[in-house]
Amino acid sequence: MAERTGWWGRVVHRLAADDDELQAEDLQRAAAAEGAVPIGGCRDHDEACVAGTIRSVTVRNQSGAPNLEIEVYDGSGCVTLVFLGRRQIPGLDAGRSLKASGRVNRDDRRTTIFNPRYELLPAPSH
Repeated sequence: MAERTGWWGRVVHRLAADDDELQAEDLQRAAAAEGAVPIGGCRDHDEACVAGTIRSVTVRNQSGAPNLEIEVYDGSGCVTLVFLGRRQIPGLDAGRSLKASGRVNRDDRRTTIFNPRYELLPAPSH
């Protein structure tokens, strides 16, 4: 997220940017306000606190056991929160905001945190 200098620079940016870019910037500001690090900057094996909006909720069976996978987006990237042995967790629904922390696993395909600690956040006010 590039900082715009001066009032006029911010106004021109808000007028010229597309909706996705503006939404990403808003999500990054909200995550930073929660004390979270950008998901796009998380490194493999680091302990990290991230915050964002749930994009999808999926149950996958692996070796006969269910895994609940929650994809979270913060404007800089996505992380998949994996809850081993769970089919659902009340409150973890698409569109909901949350903050999560745990050990980051990063490979070529995706960034993952297994069994994270999490906190549901209030809906953003516009």
